[in-house]
Amino acid sequence: MTNRTLLQRLTSQEDLNFLFTNRIPRIALTHFMGWFSQLRNPWLAKASIWIWRQFADLDLSEAKQHQFASLHDCFIRELRPGARPIDTDIQTLVSPCDGIVGALGDVKDGLVFQAKGFPYRLEELLGESAQHGPWQNGKYLTIRITSSMYHRFHAPHDGRMHRMEYFSGDTWNVNPIALKRVEKLFCKNERALLEIEIGAQRHPVALVPVAAVLVASIRLHAIDTLLHTRYPGPNVINCDAPFHKGDELGWFQHGSTILVFTPPGFSFAPGIEEGRVLRMGQALMGLPPTD
Repeated sequence: MTNRTLLQRLTSQEDLNFLFTNRIPRIALTHFMGWFSQLRNPWLAKASIWIWRQFADLDLSEAKQHQFASLHDCFIRELRPGARPIDTDIQTLVSPCDGIVGALGDVKDGLVFQAKGFPYRLEELLGESAQHGPWQNGKYLTIRITSSMYHRFHAPHDGRMHRMEYFSGDTWNVNPIALKRVEKLFCKNERALLEIEIGAQRHPVALVPVAAVLVASIRLHAIDTLLHTRYPGPNVINCDAPFHKGDELGWFQHGSTILVFTPPGFSFAPGIEEGRVLRMGQALMGLPPTD
C-alpha cells in the first residue's frame, strides 16, 4: 500500500479527517509552516517536495521552472506561458483560479450557503456594508484550491480594483468535511474582500480569498501587501488598480478558497456545477445582456 493510498483511506473517514486537520493548534502550525516553507535550501526543498508528492497529486509539468530554492517557491509557482488559455468573449466572466466548484447558486436576500444546510449572511462574511450592497440577490460560487494545485489567482475580466478590506480570523480547514461541520466557517477564517468593477458597464463583482490551516497568507499585487494573521492593518485600503482579463492579482501561500459574488443578471456558464474541476481562464459566468 502506497503512502498516498494509506492517507486517502485514513482521510476518507470523515471523523479522522476532521480531527487531523482541525482539532490541532491551527494558528501555531500555520505560523510554523510559514516559517519552514521559506527556508531557502535546495536540498531541503527537494526533500519536502518529494514527501509532498507521496501524499498528493502534485503535478509540476506545467510549471515555469522545475527547481525550487524553497518549499514556498513551489507553493507559489508560476505556470509556463500559454498553460492557461483565457476565454476572450467580452460577455464572459472567467474563473480567477484553478480549483473545484463547491457551493453555488443564488444569493437570496443576503443569504448564502457554504454547504447544504449551512447558511450564512453576506454581512457576516463581508461586513455590515454588504447588507445594502450589490450582491444581495445576485449569484455566488465557491472555488476550492487544493494543496497541490496552482495557487495564483487572476482577473476574471477587464476592469479595476477600487477597494480591499481585510478580516482577521481563524485558520479552519476549508475542505468539504469541515464545511459540513463548522457553521459559518468562511465567516470565521482570515479573508479579504476585493471589490472590483468589470466590463464596460462596470458591474460590481466581489472576489473573497479565504485563508485556511497552513495557509494564512494572501499576497495582493495591487496594494503590494502580504495579508496574514499578524497583519497590523490598515484593514481598509482604497485603490485604483486597472487590470485585463487573466492578469495576475495575487497568490495564496498554499491552497485555499476563493468566493465569487456577482450582482443580479449574471448566469452560470454551461457545465458549471458542484464538483466541477476548473482551470483559470475558462468560462465561469455570463455577464448580463447589453441593451
